[in-house]
Amino acid sequence: MKLSEIITPERIIPELKAKDKASVLEELAKVVCRGEPGVDKDALVKVLLERERLGSTGIGDGVAIPHGKLGGVTQPIISFGRSKTGLDFDSMDTQPVHLFFLLVAPENSAGAHLKVLAKIAKMLKNSGFRKKLMEAEGRQELYEVIVGSDDEL
Repeated sequence: MKLSEIITPERIIPELKAKDKASVLEELAKVVCRGEPGVDKDALVKVLLERERLGSTGIGDGVAIPHGKLGGVTQPIISFGRSKTGLDFDSMDTQPVHLFFLLVAPENSAGAHLKVLAKIAKMLKNSGFRKKLMEAEGRQELYEVIVGSDDEL
């Protein structure tokens, strides 16, 4: 599955306003729900917070991939947010997180959910990709970096 099929420029936040973990999840969930009327924002945030209680999705290198499964979702959906200053997300390496990919998938989609999660994680291991995301100007350029890197895999 191509990321261009599950992310749109409208689901990208070039500079997050959030200052903490719960606010980031809320802000990213809000842009998911804007384009998906069947998705309840409060239910999505609850699922994401429950997942965070199991262990932080801050994977290190300034990256977090909050994720969860939710009823009412028919295919995986991604939103992306960037914090140039970075914020505490209880990341594994204890460093601030700058890049956030939120993934929400249908409740019964273990295979698709894991494939998308693995693809995002693989892309984010590339320091050049992370650097391009930090340097991109605006929503459209961020979208092009994400979709362009997906094409390279």
